[in-house]
Amino acid sequence: MVTNENKLREQREAEPRQGTPVVAKFAVRDLGVVYGEVQALCGVNLDVPTYRVTALIGPSGCGKSTFLRCLNRMNDVIEGCRVTGKVALDELDIYDPAVDVARLRTRVGMVFQKPNPFPKSIYDNVAYGPRIHGLARKQSELDEIVEASLVRAGLWSEVKDRLHDAGTSLSGGQQQRLCIARAIAVNPEVILMDEPCSALDPIATARIEALLSELRTNYTLIIVTHSMQQAARVSQQTAFFHLGVMVEVGETGKIFTNPRDARTRDYITGRFG
Repeated sequence: MVTNENKLREQREAEPRQGTPVVAKFAVRDLGVVYGEVQALCGVNLDVPTYRVTALIGPSGCGKSTFLRCLNRMNDVIEGCRVTGKVALDELDIYDPAVDVARLRTRVGMVFQKPNPFPKSIYDNVAYGPRIHGLARKQSELDEIVEASLVRAGLWSEVKDRLHDAGTSLSGGQQQRLCIARAIAVNPEVILMDEPCSALDPIATARIEALLSELRTNYTLIIVTHSMQQAARVSQQTAFFHLGVMVEVGETGKIFTNPRDARTRDYITGRFG
């Protein structure tokens, strides 16, 4: 029996050859966000394609991170935040009152700007999510999840002999990959990344960027970045935000070489931002 995920992956792999439309993992319509009296986002419409990296670019304070947090309802914890419009994950309205937010956040994982490993061992950092969600029935299954997650995050060969060392004992780049492994361990469908390389040196940044290319074969990735060079290197789709509005979205190569909107062109060429 062919699963839906297999169908999506087959379509993704066939798309460059046949021009097949890419399936949208997220469909966002008329999204608005208000913090108190401040309008942070207004009328955002965006389809996020499955098994692609979508980069969100724009100057500081333009709404990129606010948009990202809407996709797994992280804004719910901010007092005075009001969200309007619709955000659909595989046609499920994630703001429907019946939606289990904890379950949603296993489907849509998040990696933050600064590495934030738990004050636990490397093993326990990765095992934490599978334990609390009951994803392993016995220790051997948990061991397999931890190893597989560290392998996918490109960290296993570096830590396999020190799994009981503290996660905080790792270098900054390793800690960020540990946080990616922690997100992967609960088998998400989407991984959100908010400036994941901003606190890293160039070598660690290159490792994370190479990892993104590998991860998109299994996950839908959305990354906020201030680096246009990084967006150009790692993403297939780019959305430009300015003053709470999504100005333009399109194939990354076209956005950077032939943007439709003058504001996009001015930002990319350094006239503001």
